[in-house]
Amino acid sequence: MKRLAIALAVVSILGSTAPAFADELLAMTVWKTPSCGCCGNWVKHMRAAGFEVHVENVDDLGPVKRLAAVPEKLQSCHTARVGRYTVEGHVPASDILRLLKERPNAVGLAVPGMPSGSPGMENGDLDPYEVLMLKRDGETAVFSSYR
Repeated sequence: MKRLAIALAVVSILGSTAPAFADELLAMTVWKTPSCGCCGNWVKHMRAAGFEVHVENVDDLGPVKRLAAVPEKLQSCHTARVGRYTVEGHVPASDILRLLKERPNAVGLAVPGMPSGSPGMENGDLDPYEVLMLKRDGETAVFSSYR
């Protein structure tokens, strides 16, 4: 029943462009180190937004980031895959849903570093930060800004 409710919510968010298997879009794998608390908090944020999150704890994220084509300048403390996209760092769930709706020809989204106030990094402070879209040619574009 919960899966059906999530699928219906995704269809309403994504509109008529959503495929019949919309609930599968919410499946996500996250690679993180076992001891990272902010990564665990980000996973909670994603689950609260309706994503079904599978966590892979690894000691070395370097190989994951290389396989996911995340340039060093965009790296953060965890890497995820949702659909055909890579999600690097503390990207808000709303931006991932927008990515899945718009389906740009891109590698994915990234929030470099660990800005205070981003999902998983809530501590009462808010550092301005941008969510960057990593294009297939290696260039980036601002996907959204938080101030």
